[in-house]
Amino acid sequence: MSNASQRRWELDALRGLMLVLMTLTHMPTMYSLPSGQPFGFVSAAEGFVFLSAFMAGRVYGGRARRDGLPAMQAAFHSRALKLYLCQFGLLLLAFTLIAWLGVHNRQGGVTGLLEFFFIDPSAAVVGAAMLIYNPPLLDILPLYIALMLLSPWLLRRGLQQGWRGVLTVSALLWLAQQWGLGLALHELTGRLIDFPVPYKDMGAFHWLAWQALWVAGLWLGARRQPLPRFPWWLLVPAALYALGMLLWRHMVGQDPMPGVPAVGQLLDKWSLGPLRVLNFASVFVLLVSAGPWLRRVLPRPRPLELLGRNSLSVFCAHIVIALFTLAFFGSTQVIRPWSTDVALLAGAFAGLFAVAMAVETRERRGWRPALVWRSGAQMR
Repeated sequence: MSNASQRRWELDALRGLMLVLMTLTHMPTMYSLPSGQPFGFVSAAEGFVFLSAFMAGRVYGGRARRDGLPAMQAAFHSRALKLYLCQFGLLLLAFTLIAWLGVHNRQGGVTGLLEFFFIDPSAAVVGAAMLIYNPPLLDILPLYIALMLLSPWLLRRGLQQGWRGVLTVSALLWLAQQWGLGLALHELTGRLIDFPVPYKDMGAFHWLAWQALWVAGLWLGARRQPLPRFPWWLLVPAALYALGMLLWRHMVGQDPMPGVPAVGQLLDKWSLGPLRVLNFASVFVLLVSAGPWLRRVLPRPRPLELLGRNSLSVFCAHIVIALFTLAFFGSTQVIRPWSTDVALLAGAFAGLFAVAMAVETRERRGWRPALVWRSGAQMR
């Protein structure tokens, strides 16, 4: 069966939608803040990570059953290497041309983004190569790499001995992160060895929390059974909770309760606070339940599918575009005419679609570059 026939276009479209939302958020325009978390206190990052994990479980789980566990592990390691090379290329660009442009153009958005690099370049370069120093915008691929390296063991364990133990340990690590385990481990490491990278510069995403989202997606993707059909007594509370969070987000703003940090922690993005997890779970329940109906009534969003089919290439392109925009036009703090911001966004999306179409054109001609990630096809 061909790769195209095995694809699920709705998953490609969802991933494409996540890429659009991330681009709107990361591009430094007046539309960045309003575009963040449009569906409640849940962002495109959660959806992108979960979808990637689901696809990894589906594809690599099938690979393990068909070709054996060693073949599955080799495929994961190959993917991790490709991701690392992409991250290396982005870091090389950021530490050279983007850093120079930021200083030359006196753009605080860039110099602030690379603050630790300017403070201690040697430690920053070594730390970034080791995936320890992860500047903003460049901190999600290291998370992916770590999870891809961990996934062969998780899948092996889950397929051979069941997922209960894996899910339990994952949930406990997430819970420990809510109480500051990551910071405690960083401080302990700093007392034992010379560890120059500050905790805040290790990346906004707290890995001990986000691994839980990945493990859940990996488990659901690796199951032989289709996604469950949720009963009404679960669907109704999920709909009410999702609606409440949606209204709360758009009535109050990104900060759920200004001046009350305890509430913000419950909905924190970087540590995946418990109320945020519930928000994501409620949206997931609604999407799974409404999925068949949506596929029937909505036209296929082929532009989103195009972006989703070429997710890594498009993701890297959107980071490059955002970095150059910061270097030349400044951050969201710079006041520009609305027409300039619209033009910047139009140019960014034109660039993303150009990259996606170039990748597909080259693949149709039989040329497959090593760093292109066709999110479903190559994983097969």
